[in-house]
Amino acid sequence: VVYAVWAAVWVTWNVFIICFYLEVGGLSKDSELLTFNLSRHHSWWREHGLGCVREEPAASLGLLDSQAPVPGHGCALEHGYVEALHSALQILVALVGFVCACYVISIFTEEEDSCLRK
Repeated sequence: VVYAVWAAVWVTWNVFIICFYLEVGGLSKDSELLTFNLSRHHSWWREHGLGCVREEPAASLGLLDSQAPVPGHGCALEHGYVEALHSALQILVALVGFVCACYVISIFTEEEDSCLRK
């Protein structure tokens, strides 16, 4: 039962991620919504996308932390689409797990009912 609830929560989260990266309903993938404005973290796929040529940031005398990673160029897919596809795959796996969990729950409840009737 716990897994079925977790799978439902996971599907909901991944639907939000898809809407976030496809900018549905006023969401913007350039906003700091996922990081709560606490860090400069961005999607891993932004710098390491499929077929991307990554550019290293120019060397400077400043701190290494102050250098922002440079997104790759020439990518086969934009990082937002890769994130959306990744979340869609997660939803598919979670839905299969949810169906299996419901099946197992139904088997256990049928066994309990048959034991109570005897």
